[in-house]
Amino acid sequence: MKKIAVIGSNMVDLITYTDRMPKGGETLAAPAFKMGCGGKGANQAVAAAKLGADILMVSKVGDDMFADNTIRNFQSYGINTKYVSKMPQVSSGVAPIFVHSSSQNAILVIKGANEYLTPYDIDKAKDAIMECGLIVLQLEVPLETVYYAIDLGNKYNIPVLLNPAPAVADLDIEYACRCDFFMPNETELETLVGEPVQTIEQIKNAANILLNKGLKNVIVTMGSKGALWLSQHGDEAFIESVKVNAVDASGAGDAFIGCFSHYFLQTNDVLTSLRKATLFAALSVTEKGTQFSYPSIEQFKAFEQKNNKKH
Repeated sequence: MKKIAVIGSNMVDLITYTDRMPKGGETLAAPAFKMGCGGKGANQAVAAAKLGADILMVSKVGDDMFADNTIRNFQSYGINTKYVSKMPQVSSGVAPIFVHSSSQNAILVIKGANEYLTPYDIDKAKDAIMECGLIVLQLEVPLETVYYAIDLGNKYNIPVLLNPAPAVADLDIEYACRCDFFMPNETELETLVGEPVQTIEQIKNAANILLNKGLKNVIVTMGSKGALWLSQHGDEAFIESVKVNAVDASGAGDAFIGCFSHYFLQTNDVLTSLRKATLFAALSVTEKGTQFSYPSIEQFKAFEQKNNKKH
């Protein structure tokens, strides 16, 4: 089985559940708190690993109380942590997450050691990355490192998936065009193209702007609306989400990407992988947390079977 190289971030999620956000100067009691491992890169790696993917993680932790816990967490899912290194005198990345009772969330990101993941770290992991069949990237690490990873993938003919999250308006579109898959959500798409994305038609128009700039495959994750795929070859598909009792949407986009990456590497079939990813992400929002909420392969197969019977 080919491996997936996830080059990117890890965070410690500090999750507060609340019925409303406090006003300025107000102290408010909240009903629950949970701490867990997160970060876009780590979440995507764990989602794929839970489905049986062989994952190589290239990431950076600090030298604080969170570092060893993060590494142990990766290892508990069978993820290769040889290239998860510690950065002295720097905090690990943390993400205070505020989850409203409506299941919507607000997140602050303190990148910490993630800011210190450099091209040198990729060079150290180069031989291991060259054994992988897919490179998965996000934007919670320095852009120069992301671009360096894209260069490496292109040089050795390894497909690259870029999740432009969190969105940065100055993302080099030439590098984005050199990725095989470009996967923003609606908000990130709006930031990148400066066009409204309220309806599926508007999302399609915004995605076409990116295609016209030379991107190969644009896949927009749209939460409860599902996902949209447009390609340079004229492929177009809208994958509707299934209705679930949503409890917490944190990490659903990462669940989608991790699942898609695993199944695409297995099948080389974009549409099948998108359908599975849409189901996997839907199931993930029925539980609280990010990685906590990602289903096992057994849970996912049971959910998939149940939904296939409905159609």
